[in-house]
Amino acid sequence: MPAAAKLFAKISRFEFLLPNLGSLVMGLAWGATPPIDPTKLTVSVVLSFLIINLSSIIGAQANTLYDYKLDLKDERKKELVQALDSFGHKKVRDIMILEICLTLVLVSALALYLKEPILLALWILGISLGIAFSAPPLRLKARFWIGPICQMLVLAVFPVLFAYYAFTSEINAYFLISLAGLSLSVYGVIVPTEIRDYFGDKAMNIQTLTVRLGLSRAALMGIVVLSTGAALTGTALLLEWYRNQLLVLGIFVLAIPIVVTFVLSKFWKLYGLTREYEGPNSQDRLALEGKITDLSSENPKWIMLVTQTYSILWIILLLTKFIF
Repeated sequence: MPAAAKLFAKISRFEFLLPNLGSLVMGLAWGATPPIDPTKLTVSVVLSFLIINLSSIIGAQANTLYDYKLDLKDERKKELVQALDSFGHKKVRDIMILEICLTLVLVSALALYLKEPILLALWILGISLGIAFSAPPLRLKARFWIGPICQMLVLAVFPVLFAYYAFTSEINAYFLISLAGLSLSVYGVIVPTEIRDYFGDKAMNIQTLTVRLGLSRAALMGIVVLSTGAALTGTALLLEWYRNQLLVLGIFVLAIPIVVTFVLSKFWKLYGLTREYEGPNSQDRLALEGKITDLSSENPKWIMLVTQTYSILWIILLLTKFIF
C-alpha cells in the first residue's frame, strides 16, 4: 500500500469498517423478507454498504481533525497525529467535502430507486450529528448527556435504520427492542475509550459524561449499560424466533452472555483500578493512571468481540427467514 494511502487509512480509522458491517447485517436481517427481487437486493446491499462506510469515514476524519490539539498530548495517539500532519490538514478537509458530495449522490440515487425518501432524511441527520460530535462550535462530545445520545444515534440507530428501510418500510416491535439493545451495547463498549481519554479530556476541560461522572462511576455505568443492551438484544432474538415457531434456535443466543461475560470481566478489572485510583489511600496515582489507560486501550478488541457476535446471530436470523 502506498504511503499516502496508509496515512489516509490511519486518519479515516479504517479499523472500524468491519464493525460497521454489523449495521448493514442487522438492517438486512430484520428488514429483508422473502420473496425479494435479486436486483433490488443487490443494489440495496451494495449502496447501503458504501453509504454507511463512507459516512463512518467522514465522521472519523472529522474526529481526527478537530481532536488534533487534544491528541497531541496523548502519547498513544502519536501515530494518528503524525499521519494527519504528514497527509495535510487542508487535504483531509478537501477530501471530506468530496466524500460528502459523493455520499449525497449515492443516498439520493438509492432513495429514488427504492422510493424511500426517509433514507435521505436519516443520512442527513446522521452525517450532521457525526460531524457536529467533534466539530466546533457545537462539539457535542463535550456536552454531558448529549454526547452519549449522539454516539448511540450516529453509531447504531441511524446506520441500522438506514439499512433496515433499504429493505422494508414496515416496523417490527422486536426489531426496535434489538435496536435499543445494540445502541446500549455500542455505548457500553465505548465507555472504556472515554475512560482512556479521561485524563486528557479533563486537562482540556472537555466535559464528556465520563469526566462529569468520574472514572469509577463511568466504569460502573459501562457495565450496567452493556449488560442491559446484551439482555435486550438476546430477548429480541428469542421473541422473534418464538413468533416464528423456531425457539429451538434460541440456543445460539447463548453466545451473547458468553462473550459479554468475558468483556465484562475486563470492565470489572477496569472498575477496580478506577476505584483504587480515586481512593483516599491511593499512593501512586501516576502508575495507576498508566494501568487504567493501558487496560482501556484494549477496548477495540472488546468492541469487535461484541459487535461480531451480534452480527453472526443476525446472519443466522437472516438465514432462518429464507430457509424455514
